[in-house]
Amino acid sequence: MSTELTRLQTRLIEHFQRGFPTTPRPFETIANELGSSEDTVISAISDLKDKGYLDRIGATYATGRAGASSLAAMEVPDDQLEKIAAQVSHFTEINHNYEREDKLNLWFVVTTADQASLDTTIKAIEAKTGFPVYRMPMIEHYRLDLGFALKWN
Repeated sequence: MSTELTRLQTRLIEHFQRGFPTTPRPFETIANELGSSEDTVISAISDLKDKGYLDRIGATYATGRAGASSLAAMEVPDDQLEKIAAQVSHFTEINHNYEREDKLNLWFVVTTADQASLDTTIKAIEAKTGFPVYRMPMIEHYRLDLGFALKWN
C-alpha cells in the first residue's frame, strides 16, 4: 500500500469518517467545504480506493431498524483464508470481513433488504466457498463509534 497521500486525501479521511453529507450531491458539498471541486474530490476518493485506504463509502444504520443483517463466521483453513475472504468480500451484501485468531477465523456482517435475502445470500456464500457460515444473532445492541483518530507522519 502506498503511503503518499495528498493533503486533500488526508483531509477527506480526517473530516468525513463521521458527518458525511446527506445532500443530493455529497461530493460537491464536501468540495465546497474543502475549497476544491467535485471532480477533484471524486478523483481523490477513487485514488484512495485504488491505494487500499478505502474499501467503501456507505451508510451505517441501526441494526434491526431496516432490512436484515447478521454477524457471521466461518472456519477456514489458514492456507485458504485470503482466497475465501476475497470470495466473501465479493458479495455486495458484505461490508467488510476480518480474521480472528480462533477456530472460527473469518468474521463478517451480512446486510440485506429482508430475511429471505439474508438467507439466500448466506447460502450463496456457502455454495461459492464450500464452507458453512455460522450465524451469530444479535442479543443486545451496542453502538460503537467507527471513526479513527489518525496521526500523520
